[in-house]
Amino acid sequence: MWPVEYDWRKFGKGLWMGRGGRVTDADVVVILITFPIDADVDGFAAGLVDEGSAACVTVLPEVESVFRWAGSLERTKERQLLVKTTAGRVDHLQTRVQELHPYENPEFLVLPVFGGDERYLVWIRDATNGAEL
Repeated sequence: MWPVEYDWRKFGKGLWMGRGGRVTDADVVVILITFPIDADVDGFAAGLVDEGSAACVTVLPEVESVFRWAGSLERTKERQLLVKTTAGRVDHLQTRVQELHPYENPEFLVLPVFGGDERYLVWIRDATNGAEL
């Protein structure tokens, strides 16, 4: 594995330390969020897209998560969300997730996108840049 260092609060647009220590511009990101199976995932996802926090939220079928919480081994059925957005929207999106998500400590993992079909990357940027947040 190679080290990745990122702080969108410090760098703004999204600078990542990639292979060989090169700084790479990764302004498009994918955020992983899990959501309880019995909660309104459709409303949550649609709300993030409608307000411009995300260009797209992919809701995957039911998964089972195994984790330790409050000292106990837990298993729960959840939905995995793949949220496509820009680095400039991450802070706002994290705040919205904290406000809207039913979990006390929801998953929120930011993954850089180092490449892809440029037309799709432009669409993500366009879909999130016009929104008033």
